[in-house]
Formats: sequence, structure tokens, C-alpha cells
Amino acid sequence: MSKETSGLNRRRFLQAASAVPILFWGGTLKAAGTGNATLTAIDGLQAGHFTDPRRPTGCTVVLAKAGATAGVDVRGSAPGTRETDLLNPVHTIEKIHAVLLSGGSAFGLAAASGVVRWLEENQIGYATRFARVPLVPAAILYDLGVGDPSIRPDEESGYQACRNAGSQEVAQGNVGAGAGATVGKLFGIERAMKGGLGSSLIEVEELQVGAIAAVNCVGDVVDPETGRILAGVRTEDGKGLADAMTLLKQRLLRPRTQEGENTTLVVVGTNAAFSKPEMSKLAQMSHDGLARAIRPVHLPMDGDTVFALSTGRIPNVGLAQAGALAAEVTAQAVVQAVLRTTGIEGFPSHQQLQGG
Repeated sequence: MSKETSGLNRRRFLQAASAVPILFWGGTLKAAGTGNATLTAIDGLQAGHFTDPRRPTGCTVVLAKAGATAGVDVRGSAPGTRETDLLNPVHTIEKIHAVLLSGGSAFGLAAASGVVRWLEENQIGYATRFARVPLVPAAILYDLGVGDPSIRPDEESGYQACRNAGSQEVAQGNVGAGAGATVGKLFGIERAMKGGLGSSLIEVEELQVGAIAAVNCVGDVVDPETGRILAGVRTEDGKGLADAMTLLKQRLLRPRTQEGENTTLVVVGTNAAFSKPEMSKLAQMSHDGLARAIRPVHLPMDGDTVFALSTGRIPNVGLAQAGALAAEVTAQAVVQAVLRTTGIEGFPSHQQLQGG
């Protein structure tokens, strides 16, 4: 991969996005076609999607076949998770083998069983006396309001996501866990826009830090550099962006009934070697990226969850640097999720509303 530094800053990146799809900005900029600039560029991590053809929903798996030291941090107040207790630093297990992100609300947690089945068939898991037990933490987002809510990811969906997994560039937009994602629901679903799934990567010499984000937030998605709103709450006529924070400052928002119908999910990965407590801290620091790119964030209606994975290939990396980069790449992945998405009926995309 080229290490050539580009002078293109983030503002120009956003202006040029419709003409030249950019996968990554940061220390080293890479345009589409110049190599993998997503999470799967990290050796030891693979990713795959299942996108249901019957309605917009699906799931995304990140595989660590050789195992990965992991941490998690949950900031939203309406999470839906599985086996996150494994990642508590005081608990015994040191490494996991996959993380699943899924649509379908709590029903979508069933997809993790398909990941477990695929890993077992491939003899991947924690070695016990009688079997290898795959360890698969998972988290879900709520997308039941888009299409037929009786259709949601199941065990077979998770299995197929594993079969589709590889080290190729991560597909982004209306795919996997981001297929049914929407953003900007603070003032009702009728004023929302299409969310999606994004991925990004930062490289500093041999250090790699990457992220995948399934963006289904209540608030607006903004450019962290300029504060420009990219997608979010629309005006009442549906033709423009209203600015959720401005509206919150102007009038009282009565409690709504759709608490728990949102959530942004993130997997951050690095090739740096860290302990389990350090990975928990890295997941915690990564949430700063959500705060930079989503406004407001971590609300009672969100279940925002960040998983962090270390493949342990590069020793002697400072946690402060890796955590700072993890927050940056998380923000970038959130932005990519709305730049790459395509509008569906009732939920326009960034490109449709703002012309790219």
C-alpha cells in the first residue's frame, strides 16, 4: 500500500466525493481502486455480509480465525447484545473468534448462532476437553420499521455472512447490518434519511487501525472537520436538513415512544498487541469518534456499542496513539456509511438530498 501523503483535506474530500469515491482520509489518503482501505486490510481479520433480498435488513460478521484479544464499551441506553460479558477484563477468556453486527432488533441475535455453527464446522473455537467452542459476541440495531418486520436475520443469515467473509475490501452502503439502517429520527421516522454501513482504515508506518460502522442513529451525521450535516433530520417538507441540535435548542421535545429503535454499532480492529484491559480502554476511546460524527449521540433511544479487536501482530505500540486513531477511524467509518448509501422509499440518501 502506498504511504504517499495527499494534500486533499477533509473539506475538499466531501466536495469531491461524488466525482471520486474516497474510502479513507487521515494520515494517508487513498482513493477507490488504490488498494484495500477498509478494516479487512488488517491481517488476521475478515468480514462478510448477508443482505436479505426480501427487505432491507441483514448482518455483518468480522472473523478472527486465529483469535483476537477483545474489548467492548456500551454507551447507548438501549443495547441488544450477546456474550459481551466475555469481554470484561476480569473474566477468564482472553480471545474471541468473531463479532456479529445485525439488524432485526433482538430477533437478529439469532444470527450469532449461525456464526457459531460455521466456526465449529471449520474447527475454530476455544479448546475444551470435549469440543472447540466458538466465542462470538454480538450486538443488534433496530430496523424493523423498514419493510416487513417479520423478516429479520436468523441463524442461516449469520452462517451465510461467514461464507461470504474474506479479506477483500469491505462492501459499504446498503449492505449487511446497515441494509435497513436509518438516521435522523429525533423528530420522527417520517423525517429520517437512509443510514448504512461504512468502513475505514488508518495506517501509520506498520500500525493499522480500522473500523466498520453500522449507522442507525437518532441524531444527525456530520463531517467532523467542518460540522457540516451530511444526513439526518429533514425539514418538515422533506426537502432539506433541519439540524437536530438547532431544533433541540428552539423548542421542547416531548418524550416519544420509539425508545430503543435506533443504535450505531462499531467494530474497531488493530494489528497492535494489547491486553484485554487495554482493548476495553481502546473501545471506550473509540466512542469519541461517534461523538464527533453523530450529533446528538448516546441517547436513551440508542444502543451504541463498540467492539475492539487486536490481532497482536505489532508489539510496542502506545495505547494512547492507537486509541486516538481508533476514535478517528470510527468517525470516518460513520461518514462513509452515509456517503456510500443509496436511498430507499421514504428515506433519501445524502446524495439524493444534497446532490453528493
